Amino acid sequence: DLTGQVLAYISLLPIAILVGFVTLIVFKRELHTISFFGGLIMNEGVNWLLKHILREPRPCAGAHTTLHTEYGMPSSHSQLIWFFVVYFFLFLYLRMHQTNNARCVDLLWRHILSIILLGIALSVSYSRVYLLYHTWSQVFCGGVAGSTIGIIWFFFTQEVLTPLFPKIAAWPISEYFLVRDTSLIPNILWFEYTVTRSEAR
Repeated sequence: DLTGQVLAYISLLPIAILVGFVTLIVFKRELHTISFFGGLIMNEGVNWLLKHILREPRPCAGAHTTLHTEYGMPSSHSQLIWFFVVYFFLFLYLRMHQTNNARCVDLLWRHILSIILLGIALSVSYSRVYLLYHTWSQVFCGGVAGSTIGIIWFFFTQEVLTPLFPKIAAWPISEYFLVRDTSLIPNILWFEYTVTRSEAR
């Protein structure tokens, strides 16, 4: 049906997120983006471990022939999307709040983006149940696991990794691959805009 087709495309959003991260890393080579992506990969590793410990089967009972694993607890799609969304929430309201003046326009676009991200997370979670890949409990546990790991990884990045970024960016191998640290730049969009305009003249 049409609903199933739409939800099937929505269910692919976590894959699009991973592809987007790889693209950003290749073209931007920014340490915080690399750390964010590292957290996503670690989150996937935890999901694989939990699935093989709990060994709870999926509700589809062999209906889907393209599955990489027969276990469904917790949902990897749900865990990934909630890791991404919760981490992004914290980044928007904690990290950017520290480096930018909280003007009305800034707060408005943050709220709008947060609502969109929340809608995406809920849609991906619902799609996994509707398409019979997971039960509600598997999706819920995936969401809780992803959210928890997202919170832990955000504060680990902020408190432990970010102070090390300037040193890491100064490593010879980082300089060779043009890896950079933009954590001390208050407004990266404005910075890149002004630098690009000055270089283009």
